[in-house]
Amino acid sequence: MIYARLDEEQLIALGERIGHEVSPPLFLALRGDLGAGKSTFARAIARGAGVEGEIPSPTFNLLFRYPVPRGAQIVHIDLYRLDDPEEVWELGWAELPAPDEIVMVEWPERAEVLLPPDRWEIELVETESGEARDVEFRRVGNPGPLPLPEEAG
Repeated sequence: MIYARLDEEQLIALGERIGHEVSPPLFLALRGDLGAGKSTFARAIARGAGVEGEIPSPTFNLLFRYPVPRGAQIVHIDLYRLDDPEEVWELGWAELPAPDEIVMVEWPERAEVLLPPDRWEIELVETESGEARDVEFRRVGNPGPLPLPEEAG
């Protein structure tokens, strides 16, 4: 596991770097309480990959797809509103991530037993001051490489 304490600017910069540098297929499980910064981080990853325009939270739609210039897709999923993990199959879950996809899932614990065996777990926890996030990066299985914060320890 790798840990880092990042302020919002650093979190966004890291997200943009990840989006710019990673190669699909890749599955990122973004964990954290409400307000922890999951959507901010996901938007930064999408921006770094080349997504332009508005990047709304998929809380009500559950899933948004964005083409990126290098021929890949960003898939942003929010499972917060799921009542039953089996509902993920309606989202095309069995095919995620496709060879050309970078998949980011907020609230992955709503489908915990159905998560792919190769993924990055990224947990964000707001610090007491609210001015930073403690971020934990955990590799599960054999996902592709992920650029990690330089100040990680």
